[in-house]
Amino acid sequence: MQRAGQAAFELARAQWPQARSWLILCGHGNNGGDGYVTARLAQAAGYAVTLLACDGDKPLPDEAQRARAAWLEAGGEIHAADALWPEQVDLIVDALLGTGISRAPAEPYLSLIKQANGHAAPVLAIDMPSGLSAATGCAPGEAIVATQTLSVVALKPGQITGKARDLIGELRYADLGLGAFLAGENAPMARYDATSLSRWLKPRKPTSHKGNHGRLLVVGGDTGTAGAIRMTAEAALRAGSGLVRVLTHRDNIAPVLTARPEIMVDELTDASLQSGLAWADVIAIGPGLGQREWGQNALKAVAASEKPMLWDADALNLLAINAEKRQNRIITPHPGEAARLLGIKTSEVESDRLLAVQKLAARYGGVAVLKGAGTLIASEQGDMAFADVGNAGMASGGMGDVLSGIIASTMGQQLALFDAACAGCVAHGAAADAVAARRGTRGMLATDLFELLWQFVNPEMTQ
Repeated sequence: MQRAGQAAFELARAQWPQARSWLILCGHGNNGGDGYVTARLAQAAGYAVTLLACDGDKPLPDEAQRARAAWLEAGGEIHAADALWPEQVDLIVDALLGTGISRAPAEPYLSLIKQANGHAAPVLAIDMPSGLSAATGCAPGEAIVATQTLSVVALKPGQITGKARDLIGELRYADLGLGAFLAGENAPMARYDATSLSRWLKPRKPTSHKGNHGRLLVVGGDTGTAGAIRMTAEAALRAGSGLVRVLTHRDNIAPVLTARPEIMVDELTDASLQSGLAWADVIAIGPGLGQREWGQNALKAVAASEKPMLWDADALNLLAINAEKRQNRIITPHPGEAARLLGIKTSEVESDRLLAVQKLAARYGGVAVLKGAGTLIASEQGDMAFADVGNAGMASGGMGDVLSGIIASTMGQQLALFDAACAGCVAHGAAADAVAARRGTRGMLATDLFELLWQFVNPEMTQ
């Protein structure tokens, strides 16, 4: 607790050097104890500190009680939670609830959270923004909207998925001197960002040829959906596939070829599908597939193959109707599709995304990718990862089609299913972040990623 308070004080002083009047909100638990330590250090350094504390039915935990006593012994004052706030507040420190919530905040916490969110001062949350679940990233009620959050000891799932992107602000980390110990521990979930890509995507040998980098068959694109299948196929080429063959509705052949002549395109028939399945190293099915008999028959034929495959979009909607489990497949649902696959509401998926992705992998086998803010990847064997990339600009049509192509491409480049899913999600989100850094998030198109994707599928170029 002393180290956590020290870390919070040092971060606040460094990030907001002009802030002279600090308001510290303390809860009736260990997170509140962190706040008492922060307050004592700030006051000793000459800052004007006002501390508001919430009472509880039970005594404070021992360590928090000692921190409170030290604050009082140092001349600090404790004001009631409903006390008037000072006219001048340059910084708010949230030490109300931390990781200890399991339900929506009640009074007096609720009023303090609302008041903090309505104030102009920046907010530093110690460990978690109060009201945000550390375990799930769900906010069951009101929650602090932090400017920065200081995570102590270890990152928490709720800091990186669900509502976290709306509430965490800039995420900071302090190991509190436990770095050497933590380095020897096996984390239950891996966190990957753009710097992780070199672990999967190695420089190619000078003598390699297109046959070394995967023959990908992409199946889908019913009438009127040429764009979906074209984006998946082009994304695969842009991510490094050696050969990409598309089987689609005959009306889509000319549009796809005109847009990208490097794609091999043919009409989807029983004969072309059997030929394509025999030719391919990897199969992707679903973008633009539709749910009529045409798509259903194609999915049945693909399902009979034992080759590595990716199912997305309408392939997932059809899978939800006729569920089956297999180990050679990656599924890539968004929350609505995940809800259909699990037979629950979308709100239930979003309330515990980690549990949802684990259930998807367990029920359907192979690897599941749960898309959304804080994309999660899980395998049937229990591997878990979080892709710490992406932004709000990706909330536009076609992004999932592009992701499917990138993941399928990495599968064809000799990556195991889980690694391919991780590499594909990270490259996809990192490319979108690069686009956003140049042009902002509003108005981003899925095909905008193609311009910058090369940087991330060739990580040696940017190291």
